[in-house]
Amino acid sequence: MRSRLLVDFSSISPQPDIIGGVSEPDFAVAPKPETMFAVRAMRFRSLAEGHPLGDYLSFLGRLCDAQHAIQQGLALPESPDEAALERSAEFGMPPVDRARIELGALLDETFLRLLADMETVAAPAQTMAARARLAADPALRRTVLAEALENSASVDALAEHVFAAAALQVHFARLAAAVGASRLVPVGAGACPCCGGAPVSSLLVSWSATHGSRYVACGLCGTLWNQVRVRCVICESTKGIAYYALSEEGEAVEAKPAKRREDEATAKAETCDACKSYLKIFYQTLDPQADPVADDVATLGLDLKVREGGWGRAAFNPFLLGY
Repeated sequence: MRSRLLVDFSSISPQPDIIGGVSEPDFAVAPKPETMFAVRAMRFRSLAEGHPLGDYLSFLGRLCDAQHAIQQGLALPESPDEAALERSAEFGMPPVDRARIELGALLDETFLRLLADMETVAAPAQTMAARARLAADPALRRTVLAEALENSASVDALAEHVFAAAALQVHFARLAAAVGASRLVPVGAGACPCCGGAPVSSLLVSWSATHGSRYVACGLCGTLWNQVRVRCVICESTKGIAYYALSEEGEAVEAKPAKRREDEATAKAETCDACKSYLKIFYQTLDPQADPVADDVATLGLDLKVREGGWGRAAFNPFLLGY
């Protein structure tokens, strides 16, 4: 496999017609948990073919299958009441606050269903041992769920965290779907307007009404929220923004103008010199199947190269812990 090179697209000038889009895009788009995980599973499997991380991507595809399957017959979570929704909108707060979520019976049932569905999966012994420990220990499940909500996990519990994060994604996606996008308002730079979670990546969408608009994806509940292009998602600076992609040759970070057209790259890292962070952007306008979670994992090589340039990853993906 040939080494790859980062290509800098910073010489490309912003165009007024791509900042915000021609028509006014909706601020937020709620997830559709009844289809989201099944579609993501297919994407993981597609990306796994011939990929250096193929085994892991295939495992995550199977995990997404479980996320989809366990919803059948699972009780719906209780969403915030009208007064709570109005209060959240008034004060610019996420209506499904991850910091205040109850680790109750429904979430534990969701977790148990996921663990049961994954019981016969072909995976490393360490991963399956973690699954067995979680299935047998309610206290451990609660501890790991709490850690996952805080985006923290000990080095020796990464496998447990992956299972917990998958269960939380199901629970929060169903909560976000119940709340709906129309009740959401901005809650702060780089924060999901529904649950307050961190972004996992962003998408340049191909939807007919808002073709070319940019949406940031929450790694927890799956909510998408609109963010104009050529602006840092984390600090909202419009200065010192650059875009990097992987080319087929070379090893060094390129700082010179690009030698190929921007539209050849379907995955790029948007870097910000103001806060020294970066967030990936995937172009559904070029690859309609691009998924904010699956494609983030599959482009780990881009992370490794961008970090060599001194930028820190602003995104959080529970399936990339340790990187």
